[in-house]
This record gives sequence, structure tokens and C-alpha cells, in this order.
Amino acid sequence: MKSYFLRRLLLIPPTLIGITLLVFLIVRLAPGGPVQRDVAQMMGGAAGQGGGGSRESEGVKIAPEQIFEIQERHDRDKGVMRSYLEWLGVLPRDILRVAKSFPQGKREVELPVPGTVQTLTAKLGENGELQRVPTQKINPELWKLRLVPISQLEKRWNSQMEADFPQGVQPRVVLYRSCFEGLLQGSLGRSDKYGDPVWSLIAQRIPISLFYGVISMMLIYSVCLPLGVLKAIKHRSWLDTSSSIAVFAGYAIPSYVLGAFLLVFLGARLDLLPIQGFVSENFSELGLGEQIIDLTRHALMPLACYLVGSFAFMTFMMKNNLMDNLAADYVRTATAKGVPFRRAVFKHAFRNSIIPIATTFGQNITILVSGSFLIEKIFDINGFGLLQFNAVLEKDERVVLGVLAISATLMLIGNILSDLCVALVDPRIRFK
Repeated sequence: MKSYFLRRLLLIPPTLIGITLLVFLIVRLAPGGPVQRDVAQMMGGAAGQGGGGSRESEGVKIAPEQIFEIQERHDRDKGVMRSYLEWLGVLPRDILRVAKSFPQGKREVELPVPGTVQTLTAKLGENGELQRVPTQKINPELWKLRLVPISQLEKRWNSQMEADFPQGVQPRVVLYRSCFEGLLQGSLGRSDKYGDPVWSLIAQRIPISLFYGVISMMLIYSVCLPLGVLKAIKHRSWLDTSSSIAVFAGYAIPSYVLGAFLLVFLGARLDLLPIQGFVSENFSELGLGEQIIDLTRHALMPLACYLVGSFAFMTFMMKNNLMDNLAADYVRTATAKGVPFRRAVFKHAFRNSIIPIATTFGQNITILVSGSFLIEKIFDINGFGLLQFNAVLEKDERVVLGVLAISATLMLIGNILSDLCVALVDPRIRFK
């Protein structure tokens, strides 16, 4: 069994690489990325300043240097595979850099050194090689120069613009400082929108989604398993029928519809519960008891939305599995030999009935932190699900990949935990 789980653990890195690479390619190649968005905004702003009003911005031109600066700001100045390997941490990436084009007719360009008041002058040699002026005291091992030829600039232009490559474009010089800083080094980079480290954005939102996820799972298992057992024992009774109606009614209502209804009815009209936020604005000023009450009042409506659709699945899985085992020969034989019915249910049938439930236990780890962006959007909760949703809409590449890496890792670990739970519940299982 140890060798089986060890092989499963070793499969996590290649699976994670495959998932993140696929999503990275989709984000990079999908239309409407951050470069196209900034170019459209710049063209719209130029048209408005030129008196275009509501007319289309035909004839508005953007300098090639502006296009190249936008690409460099969004890390679109390198190849897709190179960028992915830099994010992964296999290749060094530029942590600080500045780029400029050579002035027209000149072979020297002055570059400011990021984070300092110093400047560095780069010179283009006779043979096209890049040189630095030797009189400047800049550490050549720390700060390096890279020449971007016109051929590469033309490829970058054609990837973003439909117009022909303009004449007179000069090569660009990049002054950069690089190091290995990627997923393998424990870094997820910085958000393109917020400018904050991705880890800090995730760390701020995971506790919120984890709070709802843990409480939801505790309530689901503590209510649905006993209810499923009771429904199996009291099959076709008034209790079974009435509880089935209630559970199916909850299952038929979408969570976001219930959230909107509770928000309007209990929050806006009756003013019984707060309508938005995880806690109140003055939460830090409250005492411990008041904080618990405030947190509970804010959590009641979102928790109802999280739970309404999950009760039916878990309850009927427990009921149907237990009814199948109660009708099995080994249970009838046990009761025929004088074993009390209660003992036959909980000692024999119940353990076999929770085997299918154990297979889904590990998958709940991903649900614990993923949350629901619809529920978080309705109640204005800055959770993990809303962070994922906004990152996808805004093409915030590093946040998308960071969230994906964490979610995929938890999913893979959850699958392993599901196998472990099955092995613990069912002694017949032997992983080899």
C-alpha cells in the first residue's frame, strides 16, 4: 500500500505541470487579453482627445514604442513556452527591467537603472553587438543588457496589430535583473491588476472560503448521514416522505436564486440580517461575544445557499446504500441468527454503506477553499471563488495560474485521501 500511495504522490508534479501548461496556453492565446485591452483603451482615449466623440477611432495611430511597452508591462515580449518555464521557475525571469529603443540615427541609448538614481548607456557596436559604456559603475553580474532586434519586434507587432509594420523602427535595449523566481521556488508572482503578490491575495481570501467550506461540510455530514439512516429504516413512512419533499425542494432551488431571495426578503425588506460582507466594518472594535454574533448573522444566509443543494445528494446516497445493504443476504442471516436489528444496521450494514461516501470525501478538500463565486458575488464576500472569477474575466494571468496551481494540487491530494479513506473503511481493499 505504501508503494501505491508513493506512486500517486509522484504523479502530482507531472499532472500539475500538464494542467497549468494547458491553462497557460489558453490564457495566452485567447483573444481579448490585457495587451489588446490597453491598446483599445489607448486608441479610444486618443480618439476622444482628438474630438472624435462617439465616432470610431479610425486613423488614430499609436507609436510602436507604446505597443512594445504595453507588451513588456504584461510580460508578452517573450515566447509562450519561455514565459511558462519562467513562471514555473525552470528558467530565470526578469524581476526588474527597463527597455528603450535606440533614437533615430543614433547608436547609443541611456537607460535608468530601476530602483536607483544611476543611469547606464548602452552602445550598439559596428557588428551589431551590444556594449555598455565602461566608465559607469554598474555591476555587470547583477544588471545585464539584452538586445531586441527588429525582426523580433516585427513578430511582436504582428501578433497584436493588423496594420503593417511601420518603417523606421529601431532595435530596443533591455536592462534587466533576473533570478529564479517561480512556482518551484514558492513564488506565484504579482497580480497584474492589483500589483500585490499572488500569495498575499490568496492568503487574504482562503480563510473566508475555508470558514464557509468547513462549516458546510460539518453540517452536511452531521445532518445528512443520520437523516439518510433514519430514512432507510423508516422507508415509506410519513417521516421519509416529508423529508424527501423538503430535501428535493431545496435541491430544485439554485443557490444563487435562493441567495437573491434571502437578500431581498430577510435583508432588505425585514432588515433581519446584514445584506453584504463577511463581517461588519466595526468588527475589530467589538468584544468576543459580539464578534461571534456578528459573524454568525453575516454567515446565515450564505451558509443556507451553500447547503441547500448538497443535502439531497448526500442524504439519498446514504439512504440508498444502506437500503441495498439491509436487503443483502449477510444482514438477513445476521438477524436470523438473533443479532438485534439495531446492531445489524450500525455494525454490519452501515460500514459497507459509507464506502461510496468515503470515495468522495477527499474531493471535498477542493470544495472547502474554492467556494462559489455566485454566492460570494451576491453577498459581496471577498472569497477565493470570487478571486478566481475576477482573475479569469480580467485575464490576470498570474492570479489565474496561482489559483489553479493551488486548486489542482488540492484536488490531486484529495483523490489520494479518498483512496485512503476507502482503504480504512473497507478492509477488503488492498492497494498494490
